[in-house]
Amino acid sequence: MIYIVDDDQSVRTNLARLMRSAGFTARVFASAEDFLAAIDTLEPGCLLLDITLSGQSGLQLQAELNRRQVNLPVIAVSARDDVFTRELARQLGARSFFRKPVDAQALIDAIQWVMTPGTEKPPQAGNAAR
Repeated sequence: MIYIVDDDQSVRTNLARLMRSAGFTARVFASAEDFLAAIDTLEPGCLLLDITLSGQSGLQLQAELNRRQVNLPVIAVSARDDVFTRELARQLGARSFFRKPVDAQALIDAIQWVMTPGTEKPPQAGNAAR
């Protein structure tokens, strides 16, 4: 299961469509708060998390997931691409960081990497910052 948290409807729709085309099941959320409200119903999977959400930010959501000891690999996605944001996302546990617009194949590779224990890290893509 791929969980997509992004406050932009078109991004959620496009990412969900991409996940389905890659053979994944996707579940979308418009906010960190919506995602947290569903936390008890989560299956194992991966979280695609927009860092600059309205309301609670993606970084705040990562911190809350850590506090609750939710073991869900996070791939951060953001239009905001600076060293501080990338490093903070990594410190909070993000396995990869992608700058929007996201390279579809690089994102799929990263998802497969975080969801398959023991696999090598996927090759870097033009807009992936790992």
